[in-house]
Amino acid sequence: MGRVNGKVAIVTGAGGGQGEAEARLLAAEGAKVVATDINLDRVTRVVAEINEQYPGSAMALWHDVSSQSDWQDVVEQTVAAFGPITILVNNAGILAPAAYDKVTFEHWQKTMNVNAWSQFVGMQTVIPHMRAAGGGSIINVASLAVVNACGRFTAYTASKGAVDAMSRAAAIELAGDNIRVNSVNPGVIHTDMVDDAFPDQQAMDEVIAAQPLRRMGRPIDVAYLVLYLASDESWFTTGTSQTIDGGMSVMGGVSPHIDR
Repeated sequence: MGRVNGKVAIVTGAGGGQGEAEARLLAAEGAKVVATDINLDRVTRVVAEINEQYPGSAMALWHDVSSQSDWQDVVEQTVAAFGPITILVNNAGILAPAAYDKVTFEHWQKTMNVNAWSQFVGMQTVIPHMRAAGGGSIINVASLAVVNACGRFTAYTASKGAVDAMSRAAAIELAGDNIRVNSVNPGVIHTDMVDDAFPDQQAMDEVIAAQPLRRMGRPIDVAYLVLYLASDESWFTTGTSQTIDGGMSVMGGVSPHIDR
């Protein structure tokens, strides 16, 4: 029996990177998974491959996570296909680096909408269904930036700080409904989004050197932490902010040279 057997999960940003790894692992461990992404082609490919291994276990949906109406549609389709939702993984996000004096209102608003507002409205939309199911687990993906700030990522850092704070507040408010809320702070994980954020290989090498394990994390590493938080193994865990960063935070964070 899988670690999340019989549970129903929504995973956002599941067309690649961490979200893809999370969707695949949850399905492998027995969950029914609705994988969403703004890139329908990519998430459809992921779901097709999941269903080849675990027939009927996953569904792909196009999803603008910053849209409240899209969230309502995704939740309604999930419940219709698989039943009450018991796991929400708010993974979708954007990095969008910009120097402090180059951040515009539009840049700030888009970053906050995609990274923070989307997670709030996602929680708000699934909560009635989790209550109906007798409880659930919400995993909000924040960032190591919550622990260690880094140049060029002011809007991103602010958005992920909001995710961390609202996750802790929600954990208190929802505990009486047996709904657990935790956030995850990935460090430097080998995804397209992270690769695009660094100007050259030297900058990436400096980042890798800034952590004791001297290697980048993999999407599957984050997925296993998400799996634990989604499963009943973590039934006494709520309101936590879990960092997975190869030890980077204990060495003081990212090299300042990446902000060049």
